Amino acid sequence: MTPYILVIEDEDALATLLQYNLQKEGYEVVISSDGEDGLMQVDERLPDLVVLDWMLPKVSGIEVCRRLRSRAETRNLPIIMLTARGEESDRVRGLDTGADDYLTKPFSMTELVARIRAVLRRIRPGLAEDRVAHGDIVIDRVAHRVKRGGREVHLGPTEFRLLDYLMQHPGRVFSREQLLDAVWGSDVYVEARTVDVHVGRLRKALNTGAERDPIRTVRSAGYSLDLED
Repeated sequence: MTPYILVIEDEDALATLLQYNLQKEGYEVVISSDGEDGLMQVDERLPDLVVLDWMLPKVSGIEVCRRLRSRAETRNLPIIMLTARGEESDRVRGLDTGADDYLTKPFSMTELVARIRAVLRRIRPGLAEDRVAHGDIVIDRVAHRVKRGGREVHLGPTEFRLLDYLMQHPGRVFSREQLLDAVWGSDVYVEARTVDVHVGRLRKALNTGAERDPIRTVRSAGYSLDLED
Protein backbone atom coordinates (compact mmCIF):
# COMPACT_ATOMS: atom_id res chain seq x y z
CA MET A 1 0.00 0.00 0.00
CA THR A 2 1.49 3.35 -1.06
CA PRO A 3 1.60 5.79 1.90
CA TYR A 4 -0.52 8.88 1.25
CA ILE A 5 1.02 12.22 2.28
CA LEU A 6 -0.90 15.50 2.41
CA VAL A 7 1.36 18.55 1.95
CA ILE A 8 -0.19 21.80 3.21
CA GLU A 9 2.08 24.53 1.82
CA ASP A 10 1.20 27.88 0.26
CA GLU A 11 4.49 28.51 -1.57
CA ASP A 12 3.78 27.10 -5.02
CA ALA A 13 7.41 26.47 -5.96
CA LEU A 14 8.15 24.62 -2.73
CA ALA A 15 4.89 22.68 -2.90
CA THR A 16 5.71 21.51 -6.43
CA LEU A 17 9.23 20.55 -5.36
CA LEU A 18 7.91 18.60 -2.39
CA GLN A 19 5.36 16.79 -4.52
CA TYR A 20 7.93 15.85 -7.16
CA ASN A 21 10.51 14.56 -4.69
CA LEU A 22 8.09 12.68 -2.46
CA GLN A 23 6.43 11.01 -5.45
CA LYS A 24 9.88 9.99 -6.63
CA GLU A 25 10.34 8.27 -3.25
CA GLY A 26 7.18 6.25 -3.85
CA TYR A 27 4.62 8.26 -1.86
CA GLU A 28 1.21 9.36 -3.06
CA VAL A 29 1.09 13.14 -2.60
CA VAL A 30 -1.72 15.68 -2.56
CA ILE A 31 -1.05 19.43 -2.24
CA SER A 32 -3.21 21.91 -0.34
CA SER A 33 -2.42 25.64 -0.40
CA ASP A 34 -4.12 26.88 2.79
CA GLY A 35 -5.09 25.65 6.24
CA GLU A 36 -8.83 25.64 5.65
CA ASP A 37 -8.55 23.52 2.51
CA GLY A 38 -6.01 21.28 4.25
CA LEU A 39 -8.52 20.45 6.99
CA MET A 40 -11.15 19.70 4.34
CA GLN A 41 -8.73 17.38 2.54
CA VAL A 42 -8.14 15.47 5.79
CA ASP A 43 -11.91 15.12 6.27
CA GLU A 44 -12.34 13.79 2.74
CA ARG A 45 -9.53 11.25 2.98
CA LEU A 46 -7.35 10.54 5.99
CA PRO A 47 -3.67 10.80 5.03
CA ASP A 48 -0.92 8.62 6.47
CA LEU A 49 1.16 11.72 7.25
CA VAL A 50 0.83 15.51 6.94
CA VAL A 51 3.66 17.86 5.99
CA LEU A 52 2.41 21.16 7.39
CA ASP A 53 3.72 24.70 6.88
CA TRP A 54 3.54 27.00 9.90
CA MET A 55 2.55 30.20 8.06
CA LEU A 56 -0.60 29.51 6.03
CA PRO A 57 -3.50 31.61 4.69
CA LYS A 58 -6.96 31.37 6.31
CA VAL A 59 -5.97 28.94 9.10
CA SER A 60 -2.40 28.86 10.44
CA GLY A 61 -0.36 25.67 10.57
CA ILE A 62 -0.31 25.77 14.36
CA GLU A 63 -4.12 26.01 14.43
CA VAL A 64 -4.43 23.19 11.88
CA CYS A 65 -2.20 21.04 14.08
CA ARG A 66 -4.20 21.95 17.18
CA ARG A 67 -7.52 21.07 15.53
CA LEU A 68 -6.23 17.75 14.21
CA ARG A 69 -4.96 16.81 17.66
CA SER A 70 -8.30 17.70 19.27
CA ARG A 71 -10.27 15.21 17.15
CA ALA A 72 -10.34 11.51 17.97
CA GLU A 73 -10.00 10.37 14.35
CA THR A 74 -6.87 12.49 13.72
CA ARG A 75 -5.34 12.53 17.20
CA ASN A 76 -2.56 10.14 16.17
CA LEU A 77 -2.09 11.43 12.63
CA PRO A 78 1.67 11.95 12.03
CA ILE A 79 2.52 15.64 11.42
CA ILE A 80 5.83 17.18 10.35
CA MET A 81 5.91 20.98 10.53
CA LEU A 82 7.88 23.17 8.12
CA THR A 83 8.69 26.72 9.09
CA ALA A 84 11.03 29.63 8.56
CA ARG A 85 10.96 30.18 12.33
CA GLY A 86 14.23 28.90 13.77
CA GLU A 87 13.98 30.08 17.37
CA GLU A 88 13.96 27.39 20.03
CA SER A 89 10.74 28.80 21.53
CA ASP A 90 9.00 28.37 18.17
CA ARG A 91 10.21 24.80 17.83
CA VAL A 92 9.00 24.03 21.34
CA ARG A 93 5.61 25.62 20.59
CA GLY A 94 5.23 23.56 17.43
CA LEU A 95 6.06 20.32 19.21
CA ASP A 96 3.89 21.20 22.20
CA THR A 97 0.95 21.77 19.86
CA GLY A 98 1.30 18.18 18.72
CA ALA A 99 3.73 18.08 15.78
CA ASP A 100 5.76 14.87 15.66
CA ASP A 101 8.77 16.55 14.08
CA TYR A 102 9.92 20.02 13.03
CA LEU A 103 12.04 21.16 10.10
CA THR A 104 13.32 24.71 9.63
CA LYS A 105 13.50 26.26 6.14
CA PRO A 106 15.65 26.01 4.13
CA PHE A 107 16.03 22.24 4.41
CA SER A 108 17.29 19.44 2.19
CA MET A 109 14.87 17.00 0.60
CA THR A 110 17.09 14.15 1.76
CA GLU A 111 16.60 15.23 5.37
CA LEU A 112 12.84 15.63 4.95
CA VAL A 113 12.49 12.16 3.42
CA ALA A 114 14.56 10.72 6.28
CA ARG A 115 12.34 12.48 8.84
CA ILE A 116 9.19 11.17 7.12
CA ARG A 117 10.51 7.61 7.17
CA ALA A 118 11.51 7.93 10.82
CA VAL A 119 8.10 9.29 11.88
CA LEU A 120 6.20 6.62 9.94
CA ARG A 121 8.46 3.91 11.35
CA ARG A 122 7.87 5.14 14.89
CA ILE A 123 4.17 6.00 14.75
CA ARG A 124 2.80 3.87 11.92
CA PRO A 125 5.21 0.92 11.64
CA GLY A 126 2.77 -0.88 9.35
CA LEU A 127 3.66 1.58 6.58
CA ALA A 128 7.42 1.26 7.01
CA GLU A 129 7.71 -2.52 7.27
CA ASP A 130 7.61 -5.15 4.55
CA ARG A 131 6.04 -7.70 6.89
CA VAL A 132 3.10 -6.78 9.14
CA ALA A 133 1.23 -8.98 11.60
CA HIS A 134 -2.08 -8.44 13.37
CA GLY A 135 -3.48 -11.24 15.46
CA ASP A 136 -2.81 -14.47 13.55
CA ILE A 137 -2.74 -12.73 10.15
CA VAL A 138 0.64 -11.95 8.56
CA ILE A 139 1.05 -9.96 5.36
CA ASP A 140 4.33 -9.89 3.42
CA ARG A 141 4.36 -6.94 1.01
CA VAL A 142 7.56 -7.95 -0.79
CA ALA A 143 6.55 -11.55 -1.50
CA HIS A 144 2.90 -10.48 -1.88
CA ARG A 145 1.81 -13.33 0.41
CA VAL A 146 -0.65 -13.60 3.27
CA LYS A 147 -0.81 -16.24 5.99
CA ARG A 148 -3.30 -16.84 8.76
CA GLY A 149 -2.30 -19.14 11.59
CA GLY A 150 0.52 -20.44 9.38
CA ARG A 151 -1.92 -21.27 6.56
CA GLU A 152 -1.33 -19.73 3.15
CA VAL A 153 -4.15 -17.37 2.14
CA HIS A 154 -4.57 -16.80 -1.59
CA LEU A 155 -5.83 -13.31 -2.44
CA GLY A 156 -6.38 -11.36 -5.63
CA PRO A 157 -4.62 -7.99 -5.99
CA THR A 158 -7.63 -5.93 -4.84
CA GLU A 159 -8.28 -8.15 -1.81
CA PHE A 160 -4.57 -7.92 -0.93
CA ARG A 161 -4.67 -4.10 -1.02
CA LEU A 162 -7.91 -4.07 0.94
CA LEU A 163 -6.48 -6.28 3.69
CA ASP A 164 -3.24 -4.28 3.75
CA TYR A 165 -5.15 -1.04 4.28
CA LEU A 166 -7.38 -2.47 7.01
CA MET A 167 -4.32 -3.87 8.79
CA GLN A 168 -2.77 -0.42 8.87
CA HIS A 169 -5.77 0.82 10.87
CA PRO A 170 -6.92 -2.08 13.09
CA GLY A 171 -10.21 -1.39 14.84
CA ARG A 172 -11.07 1.70 12.81
CA VAL A 173 -14.34 1.70 10.90
CA PHE A 174 -14.15 2.79 7.25
CA SER A 175 -17.11 3.64 5.05
CA ARG A 176 -17.36 2.09 1.60
CA GLU A 177 -16.47 5.46 0.06
CA GLN A 178 -13.32 5.76 2.20
CA LEU A 179 -12.22 2.27 1.22
CA LEU A 180 -12.87 3.03 -2.45
CA ASP A 181 -10.63 6.12 -2.29
CA ALA A 182 -7.87 4.31 -0.38
CA VAL A 183 -7.81 1.00 -2.26
CA TRP A 184 -9.11 1.81 -5.75
CA GLY A 185 -8.08 5.49 -5.90
CA SER A 186 -10.13 8.69 -5.85
CA ASP A 187 -9.82 9.11 -9.64
CA VAL A 188 -11.36 5.73 -10.45
CA TYR A 189 -15.13 5.38 -10.71
CA VAL A 190 -16.32 2.23 -8.99
CA GLU A 191 -19.70 1.74 -7.34
CA ALA A 192 -19.68 1.60 -3.56
CA ARG A 193 -21.33 -1.84 -3.56
CA THR A 194 -18.19 -3.19 -5.24
CA VAL A 195 -16.53 -2.94 -1.82
CA ASP A 196 -19.05 -5.45 -0.45
CA VAL A 197 -18.12 -7.93 -3.17
CA HIS A 198 -14.39 -7.72 -2.43
CA VAL A 199 -14.92 -7.83 1.33
CA GLY A 200 -16.92 -11.01 0.77
CA ARG A 201 -14.06 -12.53 -1.24
CA LEU A 202 -11.56 -11.49 1.41
CA ARG A 203 -13.67 -13.05 4.16
CA LYS A 204 -14.01 -16.30 2.22
CA ALA A 205 -10.24 -16.53 1.76
CA LEU A 206 -9.38 -15.65 5.37
CA ASN A 207 -11.96 -17.85 7.09
CA THR A 208 -11.94 -21.63 6.78
CA GLY A 209 -14.94 -22.13 9.05
CA ALA A 210 -13.55 -22.56 12.55
CA GLU A 211 -11.65 -19.26 12.54
CA ARG A 212 -13.20 -16.07 13.84
CA ASP A 213 -14.12 -13.60 11.09
CA PRO A 214 -11.66 -10.70 11.53
CA ILE A 215 -13.71 -8.29 9.43
CA ARG A 216 -16.51 -6.59 11.31
CA THR A 217 -19.49 -5.13 9.47
CA VAL A 218 -20.79 -2.00 11.16
CA ARG A 219 -24.39 -1.36 10.16
CA SER A 220 -24.84 1.87 8.15
CA ALA A 221 -21.15 2.71 8.65
CA GLY A 222 -18.81 0.27 6.90
CA TYR A 223 -16.12 -2.23 7.81
CA SER A 224 -13.22 -2.65 10.21
CA LEU A 225 -10.53 -5.21 10.97
CA ASP A 226 -10.98 -6.39 14.54
CA LEU A 227 -9.34 -9.51 15.90
CA GLU A 228 -10.05 -8.77 19.55
CA ASP A 229 -12.71 -10.72 21.41
